[in-house]
Amino acid sequence: MTTEQLLDKWQALDSDEREKVLAFIDTLHRQKQPRKSTSNLGKNLREIRQEIIDSGMTLLTAEEADREKAERRGG
Repeated sequence: MTTEQLLDKWQALDSDEREKVLAFIDTLHRQKQPRKSTSNLGKNLREIRQEIIDSGMTLLTAEEADREKAERRGG
C-alpha cells in the first residue's frame, strides 16, 4: 500500500474511526517496546540471565523449571 492509498483511506474515516485507528497503532507500538522492569531486582535478574547466556549454558524451558522447583520442594 502506498502512502497515498493510506492517506485516502485515512481521510475516508470519521473522527471516531480515526481515534480507534490511532489507539490500535499505539497498542502495536507499546507491544514492540521492550518490557523491562525498572526495579533494581529486575535489573539484577536480567544481568544474571545475560551472564548465564554468555557463559554458554542453556536456559531451562518452562517445563524444566517446573520440574526443578518440584524436586527442590520435595515433590
